[in-house]
Amino acid sequence: MKGKGKLREKDVDQALREVRLALLEADVNYKVVRNFISQLKERSLGAEVLKSLTPGQQVTKIVYEELVELMGKTQSKISSLQDPPGVILLVGLQGSGKTTTAAKLAYLLRKKGRKPMLVAADVYRPAAIEQIEFLGKETNIPVFAKGKDDPVNIGLQALKKAGREGNDYVILDTAGRLHIDEELMTELRRLKEKLNPLEILLVVDAMTGQDAVNVASSFHEQLGLTGVILTKLDGDTRGGAALSVKAVTDCPIKFVGVGEKVDALEYFYPDRMASRILGMGDVLSLVEKAQQVVDEEKSRVLEKKLREQTLTLEDFLEQLQQIKQMGPLENIMGMIPGFNKAARQFKNISLSDKQLVKTEAIISSMTKKERLRPEIINSGRRRRIASGSGTTVQDVNRLLKQFGQMKKILKQVSSLEKGKIKHKGMFPF
Repeated sequence: MKGKGKLREKDVDQALREVRLALLEADVNYKVVRNFISQLKERSLGAEVLKSLTPGQQVTKIVYEELVELMGKTQSKISSLQDPPGVILLVGLQGSGKTTTAAKLAYLLRKKGRKPMLVAADVYRPAAIEQIEFLGKETNIPVFAKGKDDPVNIGLQALKKAGREGNDYVILDTAGRLHIDEELMTELRRLKEKLNPLEILLVVDAMTGQDAVNVASSFHEQLGLTGVILTKLDGDTRGGAALSVKAVTDCPIKFVGVGEKVDALEYFYPDRMASRILGMGDVLSLVEKAQQVVDEEKSRVLEKKLREQTLTLEDFLEQLQQIKQMGPLENIMGMIPGFNKAARQFKNISLSDKQLVKTEAIISSMTKKERLRPEIINSGRRRRIASGSGTTVQDVNRLLKQFGQMKKILKQVSSLEKGKIKHKGMFPF
């Protein structure tokens, strides 16, 4: 489309056929796809495109805007708290990740200055209570548990305790089933009636694809959901559920789980997700991740070393460790605009976290003297480093060669005078 000066209806139909197939392959609900394509065609054949000097770019803009509209326009947060403590009821099927998500949500709220309490209200699944108690201990967040008591009584007692101890949010991990049944829904309706929750959030596995819509619709019809949390969005999924759930239930997606660690829960931004779907990157999320893990003082020291061309493998190891804290490397690179397209052109590029681990292992197997002065690493030292890191001498040679090339490039970069580092092939993986 971008190469065409003028668009015909035939061109639009051909392009939208590709969009339709891509969405269906990503497990987007077929009804959502049909309505979405219809809206796209109507706008793409409208005056705003036909009169545009760059119709291809205009259509890309329309697709982006419609994706954002489909997923909810603006970011949706937890409802404001008028009279604490407020109850957040997490519901969903067994295996969707409710218990882990409860701990992640509590951890996120605490980072925002809140004082949450976790409640073990799943009294049926074996080890559910022990799991949430372990997660509470790991995150230093209080957990209220009363064994196999009635979940409603547990919730009411937890509310009283939260009021006494000044907890502002009470997060209930409720029971799930392998499928939706009347017994499950009756218990959840009782919890809603007695606890008057501030939020009823459905926790749904993004990898369930089409079925995520059916699950969300059933829970919403029975309970009146206020939002959705999509888990396992970091897995082998195209994220079709993110497009479908909001369109079918009109419930906003409030959070997404992007990993197994307790800090791997993020706010859902429709505009950022649309950018990532279209391969336009997600620079804002990348910057936020970097701000969370990057030590500003260390960054200033590193900048000075780059200016003075005194960068060592010791410094490089610190940078690798900070990158690892930001999450899976492939996810990070996917946030960089145009990176995925470039990676497809250069198929020998490896985005495996194993490469990061290998590079870190090689540098960690060096002595401090070797990290500060790589030029002293002779053949005997290389064999020792390879043996100590579980790699090959060729791997060690490749790392040292690329690190040497990087230092040469830094010396040639005139923009270092202005504090702007432009380089190519900096990272040895």
